[in-house]
Amino acid sequence: MSLSRRKFLTTAAASSTAGLILAAPAIATAQSPRTFNWRMTNAYGPGSPFYVEGPGSPTDMIKKIHTMSGGRLNIQHFAAGELIPAFEGFEAVQSGTIEMNAANSYFWSGTTFAAQYFTTVPFGMSYMGHMAWLFHGGGLELWQEVYEPYGLVALPLNNTGVQMTGWFREPIEDVNQLNGLRMRIPGLAGKVYAALGVDARVLPGGEIFPALERGVIDAAEFVGPYQDRRLGLQNAARYYHTTGWHEPATTGELLISRSHWDSLPDDLKMIVRTACMASCLDSLAWSEAVNGEALTDLVENHGVIARVLPDTVVSALREATLDTLATEANADPLVRRVHDSYMAFKANHDRWADISEGPWHASILGA
Repeated sequence: MSLSRRKFLTTAAASSTAGLILAAPAIATAQSPRTFNWRMTNAYGPGSPFYVEGPGSPTDMIKKIHTMSGGRLNIQHFAAGELIPAFEGFEAVQSGTIEMNAANSYFWSGTTFAAQYFTTVPFGMSYMGHMAWLFHGGGLELWQEVYEPYGLVALPLNNTGVQMTGWFREPIEDVNQLNGLRMRIPGLAGKVYAALGVDARVLPGGEIFPALERGVIDAAEFVGPYQDRRLGLQNAARYYHTTGWHEPATTGELLISRSHWDSLPDDLKMIVRTACMASCLDSLAWSEAVNGEALTDLVENHGVIARVLPDTVVSALREATLDTLATEANADPLVRRVHDSYMAFKANHDRWADISEGPWHASILGA
């Protein structure tokens, strides 16, 4: 090999090596994962168990996301009133003011009635049925379709399980007592009650006790024994009715700006989805763990009278529910599609529950 050729190859190799060394920092920089800093608002007030803090809560989910993402997705949480009022999350996320909001989709049923089905349906499915419909029955896909015109994405956030009918200053023994009753009650249940003459009102959680105590309202529904005891509702009304007809399983909603969601890489999207699914299970397990003790305490130590609503009242509420659902479904093709999907899945799930869980419940009650 000639001297000039050997010199050329040596120089080329050195230049190539230098190029790799010089390029390495640029390659590393290009591959550094992006960090996202988001804000989440909430329809519920500071310190609220389940809705703000504790197992399965939004702040608990935020910690899961931060840990699983290695700090790449950081979410700052604001309870109701800390950044925006309780029920303005839908508009805030839609406008891009914030990236996320935690609430219940039935708060937006005035904007799109189909949103009701993704929280709960009166006389509808249990936690197991509702989760099954959302994740494996097409419900989650319909949820995205309903919110697409608003530039929003939604995911199930948590679930309370079956709720109590609510607190009443006087026991409900006849359907005629509902006529003129002033009651805090959100979602479709409010429309159903209104059909029977109830003055249905939507109040944030922090306003329920003072309204009930002062007689501004005659009755109020919130969640269940643990949550209701924390608000002190047992000190404002004595009669605690149940059947869980209005919210047989109440799913929380994580609302996300579509443009911000689309900006996330696939692994962070999967982390958010997984954290939400974990919260759905954790929140229900926690609710089931604390409600039994709370109910016992309310009855034995606070003089609360827990009663099932009379069959005649439940029948009237069921009839009004079916009429209201039919009216809304007939008025909007998209609501009709969501309604038909939900009800078809419910029919099959009911058959399975009747033959699997039904006999088991009967054997427990008969023991």
